[in-house]
Amino acid sequence: MITDSKYTILKDIWGYTSFRPQQSDIIDTVLSGRDCLIIMPTGGGKSLCFQLPALLMDGVAVVVSPLIALMNDQVAALKLSGVHVAALHSNMTQRGQNEVERDLVSGKVKLLYVSPERINSPGFAGFLATLDISLFAIDEAHCVSIWGNDFRPDYVQLNAIRDRFEHVPFIALTATADAATQNDIIKQLHLKDPKSFIASFERTNITMEARPGVRRYHQVVEFLQKQGSGSGIIYCLSRKETERLSEKLRLAGFNCGYYHAGMDATSRIDVQKAFQDDQLQFICATIAFGMGIDKNNIRWIIHYSMPKNLEGYYQEIGRSGRDGQPAHSILFYSWADFTMLRGFIDVSQADDDFKIVQYAKLERMWEFASAGECRTNIILNYFGEYRDYDCKHCDNCLYPPSKTEGTEIAQKALSAIVRCKGEVSLNFLIDILRGSHKAELVEAGYDQIKTFGVGRNISYINWKIYLTQLINQGLIRIDYTDHFKLKTTPLSDDVLFRGKKIQLMDIGQHVEKKTSDIPKSKPKSRTEIFEDLLMLQLKEWRKQKAASKNVPGYVVLNDKVFHQIVKEKPLFISDLAAIEGIGKAKMQDYADEILHIIRSLVLDKEYTINITGKTFLETLMLYQAKMTPQQIAYRKKVTLSTIFSHLTVLYGKSENIQLYDFVNEQEVDQVEEAWIQAGKTMHIGAITEQLQKPMDFEKIKIALAIIIKKLKLDKP
Repeated sequence: MITDSKYTILKDIWGYTSFRPQQSDIIDTVLSGRDCLIIMPTGGGKSLCFQLPALLMDGVAVVVSPLIALMNDQVAALKLSGVHVAALHSNMTQRGQNEVERDLVSGKVKLLYVSPERINSPGFAGFLATLDISLFAIDEAHCVSIWGNDFRPDYVQLNAIRDRFEHVPFIALTATADAATQNDIIKQLHLKDPKSFIASFERTNITMEARPGVRRYHQVVEFLQKQGSGSGIIYCLSRKETERLSEKLRLAGFNCGYYHAGMDATSRIDVQKAFQDDQLQFICATIAFGMGIDKNNIRWIIHYSMPKNLEGYYQEIGRSGRDGQPAHSILFYSWADFTMLRGFIDVSQADDDFKIVQYAKLERMWEFASAGECRTNIILNYFGEYRDYDCKHCDNCLYPPSKTEGTEIAQKALSAIVRCKGEVSLNFLIDILRGSHKAELVEAGYDQIKTFGVGRNISYINWKIYLTQLINQGLIRIDYTDHFKLKTTPLSDDVLFRGKKIQLMDIGQHVEKKTSDIPKSKPKSRTEIFEDLLMLQLKEWRKQKAASKNVPGYVVLNDKVFHQIVKEKPLFISDLAAIEGIGKAKMQDYADEILHIIRSLVLDKEYTINITGKTFLETLMLYQAKMTPQQIAYRKKVTLSTIFSHLTVLYGKSENIQLYDFVNEQEVDQVEEAWIQAGKTMHIGAITEQLQKPMDFEKIKIALAIIIKKLKLDKP
């Protein structure tokens, strides 16, 4: 029953007929009352994992979200889909907050979004205790951990809510969390025997590229000139850099703005809205921008300077390509970036333990940027997902650097780690491999192990480069929770015991990355011209609709839905309803307007193309103009039988065709009885034989259309 219900709600509210990977299992686990830890990449469908169960459970679900802008957008999107949802945060008037609280008490609200500050405020937990709470969902849960990339002390206090509501399921969700962060989330939030769902971190539609930070501005301009009108974000290290770069690019003719935390609230809101509504093509921003953006048609991300850690980098590039279409990310890096970021850590007021973690994460970021191995695998390995085949969508896979045989080097390193029982750091391991007689090494007895000194012929710096490559390939992992000691991984035994061969990048080799040539433009076909114009008109309609509702455009309908519409070109209600991503409420609100746009373009002789259903559409337009079937047949120069066939097809496609104008209820009943006696065949001759009185073939066809439609509507 619940399985049927969850698919019904999925279609009715969100307009989808199937779940993404793991969503169905997560929803079932939440409905069973068990705590969950959910790690899914940006755009992977995390929100549905708590929104849908909330609609199936009694009471109200409480969602903790750190960003008011994102909270408001999600509330607006759910309201447009017909969900009873509300938010409570500091930007609301007291009157607005009182109204929400009254709705909560009366049971009108199914989902309540709150900020961590609000849920932790004095007396609020007591108010929640008076309600029937179905579940708690903690979004951006990595904020609870110092191992995450955005630690927030107010998130740590959420464990008091968990302890007070011990029988209510808790769901922690985040897009980026390595193994250390995952364990810390469970610990800090006091999750009880949670079931963990770790989705693959790979984003197959994003091409990743890293470039040395030489002539960055000129490289950016060259890249932008190839992008057309695609939206994007350029991340900068400093506020001044966002303003300076934005101004320079505007003077070069690009439509862009800048965003950083030093701007006043009104300016930030205006820039964000302009970007979401496609009035600005791209934004030059600090990392303050993006976490509250749910714009799914971002085509590219540029990091003008190197980020401080892999979690932040991967979360930021994950803001592109959320519609599943191809996207591109470029990372510029230099030693100056590394030095500056390290300086930021040096002068921060954080305690030493926190600084040590940040130094280590910065090192891994540098190693990623300068690596010659598959970049996707480096990311996957970092988050605890190990594999030994390449992604084919990063620069190092598309244009690989020269490689050399490295199996013996890998075996020496892995053997030393095993013999040291995973108790040494990277630098200490190099000392062992090179046969150093440092006091602490000798005191620990490492000069007695078999692999002591087996790598004397390799310099210290080259060992560091080789070990970094082995870490990047997933053969070695750094345990950040155990003083950054090196450990083996599930892939290590293949090299040590099963004869797997390893390739390492030639040290000192530099391969100039090829850049794809700009494809020569060719004249567009009539279909391509039609589709471009249809997309343009749909986006203009969305812009006006979003403005009238005061919501971002994607909240109305996202680009992924528009791409399906342009591809399928639905002409009738049932065809539009079959498009994934349009729920019942949006069908009711938007179907007539969207179909009007498509139909008008299809019937425009200037853009005419061959399209399935066009002749039915012409019949529908004439029928809606109050013409009789006989008049329509005369106008179209076809038989009356053909027009009646068109009308029955249109009736089956949920168009407003009054078939009872051509047949009465008694005749329909007679045909239904004969149809049943004939074994429910659609063969008109067989049905005619079962009729007690002769009936016109056209009436039989019309009656059958009514009967079949009624049976479909009666199905649960």
